[in-house]
Amino acid sequence: MALPQPERRGPQVLNIGEVLAQLSDDFPTMTASKIRFLEEKGLINPKRTPAGYRQYAESDVERLRFVLSLQRDQYLPLKVIKDYLDAIDRGERPENLPPGVSVSPRIVSDELAAELQGRARALSEEQLRTESGASVPLLQSLLSYGLINHVNGKFDEHALQVARACVQLESHGLEPRHLRPFQAAAEREFGLVERVVAPLTSRKDAASQSRAAEAAREISELCLSLHRALVQDRISRMDA
Repeated sequence: MALPQPERRGPQVLNIGEVLAQLSDDFPTMTASKIRFLEEKGLINPKRTPAGYRQYAESDVERLRFVLSLQRDQYLPLKVIKDYLDAIDRGERPENLPPGVSVSPRIVSDELAAELQGRARALSEEQLRTESGASVPLLQSLLSYGLINHVNGKFDEHALQVARACVQLESHGLEPRHLRPFQAAAEREFGLVERVVAPLTSRKDAASQSRAAEAAREISELCLSLHRALVQDRISRMDA
């Protein structure tokens, strides 16, 4: 009697509910509308049946993990993440990836997925000094002028970026007391961004909240580009 042959299975096909189930532990606020929003932005491209129903592969789920993790943990705008994915799909290695992030075409490795699924780091004051190179007096000044803040003695990645920049500026003779205008300008810029995205933030559905967050990041990037161009214009006049 012939032995039964093992069942051959093709690649697993998931519906949107099953995708949400796989993502729910790490991204509990994820919704079907946000997945569709990411598809609209070209970040995923699931196959469709002749009737138009979406069919997600495991690679689509890993791609979503990559996008959501970089958005949550690295605060990257979707446009930047899409540029990374487009480069990966062409078989290239994207430049300027965040520190410690490496990717392979189409799918995120298990090691990277585990790394990216971790929440943003919380740094002690000692860790902040070690990683930024800041002295104790410099950190105390940054705190006193409100350029960095902590929660229960822990600092986030934003504080690390500020501290690193201020260490370099200190070498040029710029102390925290000179940098207070940057804090005031950041608050004014945030107020401007907040007013622009207010119509979206007033809506409570997840898709609107996602669009608001993405719009806020994009406007912020444009403001920074404008600021950089204006300053560079002034600098260029020094050579005239």
